[in-house]
Amino acid sequence: MIALRFDGSLKIERDTPAPRREGEALVQVISAGICNTDLEIVKGYSGFHGTLGHEFVGRVVESQETSLIGERVVGEINVGCNECALCLSGDQRHCPSRSVLGIKGRDGAFAEYLSLPARNLIRIPDTVSNRTAVFIEPLAAACQILDQARIDRESKVAVLGDGKLSQMIARALAQTGCDLTVFGKHDEKLDLVLKTRGANIKAEKIPLSNTSGGNDDLAPSVKGRFDVVVEASGSPSGLSLASGLVRPSGTIVLKSTHHNPTSLDMSRIVVNEVTIVGSRCGRFQPAIDLLASGAIDIEPLITATFTLEEGLPAMKTAAAPGTLKVLLDTNL
Repeated sequence: MIALRFDGSLKIERDTPAPRREGEALVQVISAGICNTDLEIVKGYSGFHGTLGHEFVGRVVESQETSLIGERVVGEINVGCNECALCLSGDQRHCPSRSVLGIKGRDGAFAEYLSLPARNLIRIPDTVSNRTAVFIEPLAAACQILDQARIDRESKVAVLGDGKLSQMIARALAQTGCDLTVFGKHDEKLDLVLKTRGANIKAEKIPLSNTSGGNDDLAPSVKGRFDVVVEASGSPSGLSLASGLVRPSGTIVLKSTHHNPTSLDMSRIVVNEVTIVGSRCGRFQPAIDLLASGAIDIEPLITATFTLEEGLPAMKTAAAPGTLKVLLDTNL
């Protein structure tokens, strides 16, 4: 099969064996999305070598659970051992020996086929298109914030970043009616945030660098103002900026993953008694419900679509400034 693989360098391979794993379902990939994690892996994040990609929609072609065959599905990307206490409690996302689709120990979705256990696959309703279904995994990650931090109509919330994930976070948090401000560095992306359906969102431009730094660029009017700050900038400077935005006893939710190191003056965190919460994957059903109901419009977030064979220029486009979501289609 054709696959976009990383082994110190990116390359298209046309004779990669289909990834059949004993007891798992074989899924024919219809479409997959390139996210910042894929771009960071190419820079060295996580040390992963293999087929990239974890955001996908596909059709089951082989499965011991025969009712799944022929069904359109998305997939929970974490595969636990199914034996440890965490897995037995239903939390394979934090299994110490887990593999992660396209990120850790398991070939991913930038291929014609992928393999996942049937328990990881979730049917999607006919009302959710293939292009929209690709966003279920990252939107679930955005919705995870609502399970980790208390956010309601009275909350003052900031999102740092205006990229793919930040756009989805803004749309998910807007459902609460909170007082939401998005900080970013791209005028066109901030304009897109302001068009979020049915939301009252403010947008402010702010520098975000690729090195850790202070928060001297923050206006006095926003320093220490927010109950919750979601750091999703993908920049090493984001955490320091978030610490300047959050109020005493507030919460910082960390979403960024990047290869470069991050530094922070922890004395401010201690003195202000700030809670820092790591946030990764989320439950798929809330994301599916939002997309199926039409509450969130995803289409404006798609910048370009390439075929799988065009994976190299697709990755280059995804890394370009101003790009949002790039899709890889297998032309099924």
